[in-house]
Amino acid sequence: MGKGMGDIMKQVQKMQAKMEEVQAELEDERVEGTAGGGMVKVVANGQQIIVEVKIEKEVVDPDDVEMLEDLIVAAVNQAQQKAQELAADKMAGLTGGMKIPGLPF
Repeated sequence: MGKGMGDIMKQVQKMQAKMEEVQAELEDERVEGTAGGGMVKVVANGQQIIVEVKIEKEVVDPDDVEMLEDLIVAAVNQAQQKAQELAADKMAGLTGGMKIPGLPF
């Protein structure tokens, strides 16, 4: 393996290590999605894992469960979208904004 290939491999290893750091950071990051004027709140980490759901009791209506379900879905979707954007921003700093095939961001 030539010197140029060795340099490339070192760069790839550095990038992999940095990606692992970013993934660990994302696990600690929090984003929030809300619906119904804040009556339903969903918190996700930067890896799009839902870590908290808060529902105000005023929005719980046994005669209209579908509305509550819709609010939960909307809040989850918003939280996941924000988590995706956060991850993309962090990865853009790592990759210089370059889209690399195979990366989930």
